[in-house]
Amino acid sequence: MNLPTITEFSFLRPTILTIHFLSVMLVLSTLLSAEEQSRLRVADNHRYLEYENGDPFLYIGDTAWELFHRLNREEAELYLTNRAEKGFTVIQAVAIPQAGNLKEPNAYGHLPLIDRDPAKPNEDYFKHVDFIVNKAEELGLVVGFLPTWGSYWDNNNRIFTVENARSYGAFLGKRYKDKPIIWILGGDSTIKNDLELDIISAMANGLREGDGGAHLITLHPRGPGQSSLKVHNQEWLDFNMIQSSHAAHNHDTGLFVEHDLAQTPLKPTLDGEPRYECINAGFYFKDWNRYDRFDDFDSRQAAYWAMMAGACGHTYGNNNIWQMWAPGRGPIIFANIPWHEALDHPGAFQMTHLKKLFTSYDFHKLVPDDTFIVDAPRSGGAKVRGIHANDGSFAFVYTPYGEPFTVDRGVIKKPRVKESWFDPRYGVFYHIHTSENLGFQTYTPPTSGRGNDWVLVLEGE
Repeated sequence: MNLPTITEFSFLRPTILTIHFLSVMLVLSTLLSAEEQSRLRVADNHRYLEYENGDPFLYIGDTAWELFHRLNREEAELYLTNRAEKGFTVIQAVAIPQAGNLKEPNAYGHLPLIDRDPAKPNEDYFKHVDFIVNKAEELGLVVGFLPTWGSYWDNNNRIFTVENARSYGAFLGKRYKDKPIIWILGGDSTIKNDLELDIISAMANGLREGDGGAHLITLHPRGPGQSSLKVHNQEWLDFNMIQSSHAAHNHDTGLFVEHDLAQTPLKPTLDGEPRYECINAGFYFKDWNRYDRFDDFDSRQAAYWAMMAGACGHTYGNNNIWQMWAPGRGPIIFANIPWHEALDHPGAFQMTHLKKLFTSYDFHKLVPDDTFIVDAPRSGGAKVRGIHANDGSFAFVYTPYGEPFTVDRGVIKKPRVKESWFDPRYGVFYHIHTSENLGFQTYTPPTSGRGNDWVLVLEGE
């Protein structure tokens, strides 16, 4: 048998080299595409967030403040998997936690700092944080990363200075520069003086120094409050965050969003801590005669009011989950259900439905203008809010109590209009009919009363 010589194969060399080159380029292209898909930025319209490749990003968050601190690796994986399956996109957690006042170690016996010194982060503690951040990345989740709870930079229990805040920020920025992160400064405290602002700004600048500006930065204020009231014009603030808080039923979260979007320069905003499912309304629980906890309707109403006012996303919360409460652990604000049992409370599933509604359409085209709603309840728990696309292609109207309302269908810039009801409890669309786009129309939802909220969807055809 006569085998061909190497010389005889020489005509194949360019082809083999070309295939090899193309394979390398394909791998590099995939890696670059993945990096673009993981990095976030503010969209050109300054109302929403997007990936660097231009795909819109809907911020659907969950407050898991004690995730790094209280859960072991198996528990953290259980929690993160549950949230990823439900369609959450952001998990908000804090590295230096409130619970335990830096005396309560994590699940493996480690404190975040050595000698309570921000200049001495504990490597063993942050290896556990690394595991959780990496697991979140595997599941397609972004971590809304709070470097510290606010009590450690304000007057009450300060451990931060301008100097160590910057070095701690640089430590975190460098460590997580290649991870899907949104930095969330603040931590439920109000900036009261120039020193506190200087500390926060130093931490922000340290983060930018460490990660090279790879990640967005916002600030979680004390509630009810808004980052726009204190730091809107700070160069390091990419988008605003609200804490509408837990004071009362029917507290209109849309008012906060409207305020933020009226500021100059325009920046996206969202409610990062609204009323939590299962928390006591107004934090009150002194006797059984006033047993009053927020339920899934309270969570939905807060979410849809904010979104209809133009928020770039929304954060859900459950009183049992943010603190990862379990029997044997001291409850905060009357937590009473183990966190792993609370994972599947109705409000969490309904954030899936909210995401379904908005991502079924080009939500990044939405502008907060509900003047097309010409007759509707305009105050109280039944307050109707709406929003429409800037090109007139679609519009949403939310009625929390299922009250009738009237709209000017001219907001839709097409000759025909498809009308549907969306049920935010179960995530189901019900087509009403499609008709000529003429004049005003009054809509009466299928059911009414507290807990019977509906979204009208108008689409041009």
